[in-house]
Amino acid sequence: MKSLAIFSAFVGKTFAIWVILFAVLGFFFPDTFKQVTPWIVALLGIIMFGMGLTISVDDFRELARRPYEVAIGVVAHFAIMPALALLLTKIIPMPPEVAAGVILVGCCPGGTSSNVMTYLARGDVALSVACTSVTTLAAPIVTPFLVWMFASQYLPVDAWAMFVSILEVIILPLALGFLAQKLIPGLVRAAIPVLPLVSVVGIVLIVAAVVGASKGAIAQSGLLIFAVVMLHNGLGYLLGYFAAKALGLNFYKRKALAIEVGMQNSGLGAALATAYFSPLAAVPSAIFSVWHNISGALLANWFAGKEDVDADAATNRVVVPH
Repeated sequence: MKSLAIFSAFVGKTFAIWVILFAVLGFFFPDTFKQVTPWIVALLGIIMFGMGLTISVDDFRELARRPYEVAIGVVAHFAIMPALALLLTKIIPMPPEVAAGVILVGCCPGGTSSNVMTYLARGDVALSVACTSVTTLAAPIVTPFLVWMFASQYLPVDAWAMFVSILEVIILPLALGFLAQKLIPGLVRAAIPVLPLVSVVGIVLIVAAVVGASKGAIAQSGLLIFAVVMLHNGLGYLLGYFAAKALGLNFYKRKALAIEVGMQNSGLGAALATAYFSPLAAVPSAIFSVWHNISGALLANWFAGKEDVDADAATNRVVVPH
């Protein structure tokens, strides 16, 4: 069990490499991996059950302790990313399925990877976890509404069916995982070290399945989708940071919210796009899953090397006698 835990930790730390590897494998061996497509929803449910095993009441105490800061993060996330997605679909010509997929991933809640990246960035991890938890719990209502509002111009949107699916694939597994903590705490504690391995296996299989099912479309317009995803993700980081700055949050909280806004639960996006749109509509989510783990790690590394700009400004300020 110890060696499995060590291997799990290694896989978790090298997550981005495994996602890239399986995206490539999905492209070159599509017939093998597209067989996983019917299992995408189940895989996401397993991942969210694992998240439920690790979620704690303390995560929600942050909401009570500092509601203003959590509210900024949640509103910024659900305002900035959908708006950016809509803007990109308007200014960059793309097929309707791709446009709907870009909007869908933009309307998804925060991804749990953002918590890890915030830790690596030396940001406010508790704030990041609280924002991810709240956006995840709000997703059954907010995500279908936003997708219906913005993506209906490209493809028909069944918001009610999406609401039910998010309850089934996100909220129910989360609740069962949280309940397992209370009913079988010893078993849960023993399982926690291998959860990174389970999550990585789930995500890489989802990515490989989506890529395999859409190989032809990716070969034709993959560079366009990749460029849109890079812009969406990068602008999300930038606007998240400056929104937090404009609202008076300190440097450590700005780092957390920049990462929280820019990173999405792209696994949910891929599952919903596959179920309600088409495999092509799931490609932006699959590429987002690959890219945001690379960009998030790069941004976290850059942030970690930066000192508190507020403290530096205060230290270097010259006081003029009067």
